[in-house]
Amino acid sequence: MGADQTRRPVILALGAALAWQTPAFAQEQAPAAEQAATTDSGIQDIIVTARRRNESIQTTPIAVTAIQPSQLEAAAALNIGDLQGAAPNVLITVQATGAATANISIRGIAFADVEKSFDPAVGINVDGVYIGTSTGQFLDFFDIDSIEILRGPQGTLFGRNTISGVINVRRTRPTGELGGKFEASFAKYDQFAARAVVNVPIIKDVLAAKFFEFHTDGSGYYKEVGTGKLRGGSNNENFGASFLLTPSDNFDALLTLEKQIQDFDPVQGPLSQSGDVFCPFLPVCGGNNTTDIYNVFPAPGGYGSYKAPAATLEMNFDAGAVKLTSVTSYRESKEDQLQDFATNGLYNARRRQKYHQFSQELRGAGKIGDSFDYVAGLYYFDSKYRLVQDTLVFGQASTQDTTGKSESYAAFADFNWEIFDRVRLSGGGRWTHDKKENINPLLAPGGVSASESWSKFTPKIGLDYRPTDELMVYASWSRGYRSGGFNGRGQTIGSATTPYDPETVDAYEVGLKSEFWDRRVSLNVAAFYTDYKDIQQSSTVPLTVPPFNETIVTNAAGAKIKGIEADLTVKPADGLILRSSLGYTDSKFEDFIIGQLAGGVLRNFDFSDVDLIYAPKITFAVSGEYTLPVTMGDVDGDIKLNASYRYLSRYDQQIAADANTPLTGPDPIVVERNDPRLRSDEQNLLDASVSFIWDMNASGAKARATVFARNLLDDRGTQTAFTVSAFPILWSFAAAREPRTYGVQLGFEF
Repeated sequence: MGADQTRRPVILALGAALAWQTPAFAQEQAPAAEQAATTDSGIQDIIVTARRRNESIQTTPIAVTAIQPSQLEAAAALNIGDLQGAAPNVLITVQATGAATANISIRGIAFADVEKSFDPAVGINVDGVYIGTSTGQFLDFFDIDSIEILRGPQGTLFGRNTISGVINVRRTRPTGELGGKFEASFAKYDQFAARAVVNVPIIKDVLAAKFFEFHTDGSGYYKEVGTGKLRGGSNNENFGASFLLTPSDNFDALLTLEKQIQDFDPVQGPLSQSGDVFCPFLPVCGGNNTTDIYNVFPAPGGYGSYKAPAATLEMNFDAGAVKLTSVTSYRESKEDQLQDFATNGLYNARRRQKYHQFSQELRGAGKIGDSFDYVAGLYYFDSKYRLVQDTLVFGQASTQDTTGKSESYAAFADFNWEIFDRVRLSGGGRWTHDKKENINPLLAPGGVSASESWSKFTPKIGLDYRPTDELMVYASWSRGYRSGGFNGRGQTIGSATTPYDPETVDAYEVGLKSEFWDRRVSLNVAAFYTDYKDIQQSSTVPLTVPPFNETIVTNAAGAKIKGIEADLTVKPADGLILRSSLGYTDSKFEDFIIGQLAGGVLRNFDFSDVDLIYAPKITFAVSGEYTLPVTMGDVDGDIKLNASYRYLSRYDQQIAADANTPLTGPDPIVVERNDPRLRSDEQNLLDASVSFIWDMNASGAKARATVFARNLLDDRGTQTAFTVSAFPILWSFAAAREPRTYGVQLGFEF
């Protein structure tokens, strides 16, 4: 850890100590998701912005789960990965081949890859800004105002590449009053976190500022074979400032400047089995995919670094009849990563990438009469990346140099129309035009390049009925769209210049939202059916020259996905909140036939019977929070007890044929299952925490001490798994999920 990195936590600790002795000036603004009215004994009404409007979650006619900041605090959550299993039919795993990279799946639709030439299937929006790559999506969860997980395609309001859903994150805004929030935590595997947010008034009621700094580091939970040294550690910094200008009652402007820095040790657990080409050359081969993957090969010299500055400007103007919003954002990143992929030095790759994106959204919202409201706008997105990769395989070197460009613009509109008393018709549409270009200077003299454009209209229509104030039923149809593109890792002229087409979904959903028992119980249920077309499928195929494999994407198949979801919240007594969610998904490919080399011969393989990736049949979660007021002398406070259990049924992590698939017989060769090492076992994740929260003084300052444990059952296994090439398989590797971890967290706010 560098000198600057060691100073920051010390400075934060000193700041917290000084603030502890300072009289409190202001309480930090309550989170938006908790600012709604509530009854004395009922469940708090949660306000969401899932449809670019402020509305109760109980009157929003889509399947959405709201994660409140207090839930993250109780679970000692550090990043987006801690939401794994917290919402029905949602998976969030780490992609260890890239920096701060998340693999996210909603309702059985996912795309697990780190490359910037591929678009995610789930949209991550932070403060109204779409993050265009999977790198940078592993977000810190300290300065959070609200988190909403929207399930199903959200193309009308959130755009392309949201065919399975959106995770909508809003951070706190400057309060305009002097206040702060500090936190430090210590946990197993040398995990340390120090995080702070300070609000400062600059010009009273006109200009306010918020400064933030988040630091986390740890040694990792893998063990190096032979030495026992902990591997897979990281050092993360996220810091910046927000400035809120409010010169009048009808205008505000919020400017956020920030930077994310990550230095990490990129390791992968070994999954190679007998029969893999690399197996005879590895010190260990044939281990299981539960506990053995935590033992990694030495392969010294690996490193990873990621730097990503960003700027966002949001402006809002209330013109009376219409409210106008502008969101302008620029993000860039620079990565340098040298990694051995569990081969003990047989396959090394150094990847250097630069990326930037610019986006601009203009939208207006208003009402026409008492029964019609709308949101409409324009959107523009532009990005460019360059990847330079040097690969060394059995001593043979190769270099790849790829530049990709993407441009997209769209127009959209969304409306609610109360056509009868308590009956609303809602809908809208979005027209999107995409253009992408791929440039590779090394595949031929003078280089090669290709470009392609696509346009798509994605409509939505829905109807909801509220027979009482406590009950709503709704039905909807929507279309989602993920842009086509080029294979950024194509190693031949054909694969680098042949585009793959967009994929689409038609999603049908019916749902019920209800409250009863004097608003002590909330039950929301949704059933869905998804027709998934032209699926963009990633395949790794062998080459006869270094690097001896390439990853390409083709439009390989269609799929039918159906399921049901339920969110339940119960407040049986004051101080006690129980939450539960259940998701069931049934998915099946259809007409999934692709060509692959097998023994040097091109054969057709029928994958129609294999499972979709990251699509567990069952996700289940239950949690409880009990708050007990206590008085210790002159100190008033609360003891909070929290426990949660999450269950995930098994799921596959890559489309790759079982190595034992018979290659005899005519085409197509029927593949009965994916390689079994790519299947995650059932997960039983148990977490618990105990917190003591007490008042520091009469002005509202509070302190908190929390003891927590995650994965108490020490349930071990893979987060992601991968086999390289097929017939023959070269080798395999995996990323392991976090084992049992426990620690303590101290917090203070004023």
